[in-house]
Amino acid sequence: MITPNTHPQTTHPKLNPNLTIGAKAERRGSDAWHLEIPAGSASRYRLAQLDDYHKLPRKGFPWSPPLRLQLLARASHQQIPGTWGFGLWNDPFNVKLGFGSARRIPALPNAAWFFFASPPNYLSLRDDLPTHGCLAATFSSTAIPAILLALAALAAPLLAIPPPARFLRRMARRFVRQSSSSVSVDPMEWHSYGLAWESDRVRFSLDGQVLLETPIVPVGRLGLVIWVDNQYLALPPDGRFRSGTLENPDPVWIEGEQLSIGGNSAFLDNSLTDRLQYGALGK
Repeated sequence: MITPNTHPQTTHPKLNPNLTIGAKAERRGSDAWHLEIPAGSASRYRLAQLDDYHKLPRKGFPWSPPLRLQLLARASHQQIPGTWGFGLWNDPFNVKLGFGSARRIPALPNAAWFFFASPPNYLSLRDDLPTHGCLAATFSSTAIPAILLALAALAAPLLAIPPPARFLRRMARRFVRQSSSSVSVDPMEWHSYGLAWESDRVRFSLDGQVLLETPIVPVGRLGLVIWVDNQYLALPPDGRFRSGTLENPDPVWIEGEQLSIGGNSAFLDNSLTDRLQYGALGK
């Protein structure tokens, strides 16, 4: 397992599966994996996930800047109903209160990741940022005492009423900063995705070309997550907050190879670009 305060040049972290019924997390070779969720209706949540923070408290999550992450990835469909992606976050909504697991309390989101979201996802508190599709995105949130977050949660029923929901959405911008950019990519083809997390910026690349550089950086320690699910969340300007699960008529999957993460690795790895250029990865 990764030592939390150590960033070796190139690291292949131990990833733990998190699966709902019927989902798969399969190793394909020494440094490749396949995540799949079965076909199903909108009545049930389906998830296939790998992460490196399963039983850790947030203060013990493995990663902090400076950090480089690079991954070759592809998906089964142009658009998977729900979401999928990979990157770093603080798992803010997964609350654990002991009983064999590390204690966690609610938190505001901090993340830097590639996030693929189908409609009806609307994943922005701002009106000038892309809300679904392929996104290179960051979240940077103010640290708020847990007791205040718990009190704020009492306002959750108001999200079902558009006027107060619009007000709460505007208020949330004071505490949660966002940056994102749409990425033009065929997700069914192999691509090399990279991100560099520094103390003052995050930089995203696709096949060796910089996509986004932003000063909005996540705060605190983060964990590595790779996932596919059938969930959606919509926070539109009209205040009609919605969330739920979607039907996927066919099984859907994502695959990855050549994952590297560490503090001193080069941002652009030419060997990955060469493998794409010369077709070293089979389809």
